[in-house]
Amino acid sequence: MRIIQLLPTLSFGDAIGNDTIALRGAIADMGYTSEIYAENIDKRLPSDIAKGIDKLRGLRPDDIILYHKSTGTDLTFRLDEYKCRKIMVYHNITPPEFFRPYSTAATALTEYGYKGVDFLKDKVEYCLADSSYNKNELIRMGYGCPIDVRPILIKFEDYRQAPDKALMKKYSGGKKNLIFVGRIAPNKKQENVIRAFYQYHRMEPESRLILVGSWTGMENYHQRLVKYAAALGIADDVIFTGHIKFSEILAWYTIADAFVCMSEHEGFCVPLVEAMFFDVPIIAYDTSAISDTLGGSGVLLDDNDPVFVSRVIDRVLKDSTLKEQIISGQRRRLEDFSYERIKAVFEKQIKGFIEK
Repeated sequence: MRIIQLLPTLSFGDAIGNDTIALRGAIADMGYTSEIYAENIDKRLPSDIAKGIDKLRGLRPDDIILYHKSTGTDLTFRLDEYKCRKIMVYHNITPPEFFRPYSTAATALTEYGYKGVDFLKDKVEYCLADSSYNKNELIRMGYGCPIDVRPILIKFEDYRQAPDKALMKKYSGGKKNLIFVGRIAPNKKQENVIRAFYQYHRMEPESRLILVGSWTGMENYHQRLVKYAAALGIADDVIFTGHIKFSEILAWYTIADAFVCMSEHEGFCVPLVEAMFFDVPIIAYDTSAISDTLGGSGVLLDDNDPVFVSRVIDRVLKDSTLKEQIISGQRRRLEDFSYERIKAVFEKQIKGFIEK
C-alpha cells in the first residue's frame, strides 16, 4: 500500500509546500511508501522530493491519495480517474470577492477552486481540515464524509537557523518594529494594518511597519498600498519587503516588537504560529480561522478600528507585565503545534482511516 500526496503546485517555502514535505516524512516514519506528485514543482526544491503527475502509475485499490486542495485547478476534476482511496486535505480557498477589484485572473482561479470543492464532495471518503473553521466550511458546502481537524505540520527546527545579520544590524534598536507576514493580497487587509500603524505612529514616531511578503500577481493591490502609505505621510516608515530569503524572514521575526494581523480570511495562518515561536506578542482581528489558531493566546480583537488597534498596540508595548503574560500564553499555545504532537494526531487519523 502506498500513501501518495497529490497537488497542483509544490512550492518552495510556502505553508502548503512545507506541510506536504513534512507529511512525506511522517508517512515514511509510519512504514508506508511515501511519494509526492505535482503538476508544477519548484526548481529550488531537491530533485528527489517530488515527481511529475505524468509519472503516477500503477495505483492499486488499497493505495491512498492525499489531495491538497487550496486553489482552482483542472487536476481536481481528474481526481476521480485514480482508482484508489482518496482523502482531501483542505487548506481553504480565498473567496473570489476579495480579488475582484484587483485581478480577474485571481478571481477566476478562486471561483474555479470553489467549483472543484463542490465537485469533490462525493468523490473523497475522508477530509482533513487545517482548522475547525475549514471543517465547518466543508460541512456548510454539503460534505457528508467524516472530517477531522489536523493543523499544519511545522518543522520548528528550521526556524533555529541563523537570521540575516546585516538586516538585524540595520533595523535593531531605536525604532519599534511592527510586522505582518503574509503575501500581499486583499484578503490579508494590509491597508488596515497601515491604518492602525498610522495612528500608532502619531503616538510613537520612532516606529516602523514591515510588511513581509511577495506581491506577485497582486501588483495592483500593492501599488494601492504604496500610494496609501504615501498619502498618509508614512511611506518612509512602511517597508514592503517583497519576496525575501528565509534568513531575512527570521531576522524580521527576531527584531519584531509586535505582530499585527488584520486579515479577514485565513484557513490557518502559519505566521501566527511563527510569531509565537519568536516570542513576538500577537494582536489580531478575530476573523475566519484566526481564533482557532491562537487558541486563546495573543490579543484577539473584535474591532478593527485603527484608533482602537493603535491603542492596543501601544498598551501591549508599554505594559511589560501584560506583554510577558501574552508571551507566556503564546508559549503554552505553541506546545499544541509541536511537530511530534501534530505528527501523532496525523498518524492516528491515517491509521483510523486505513482500518475502516
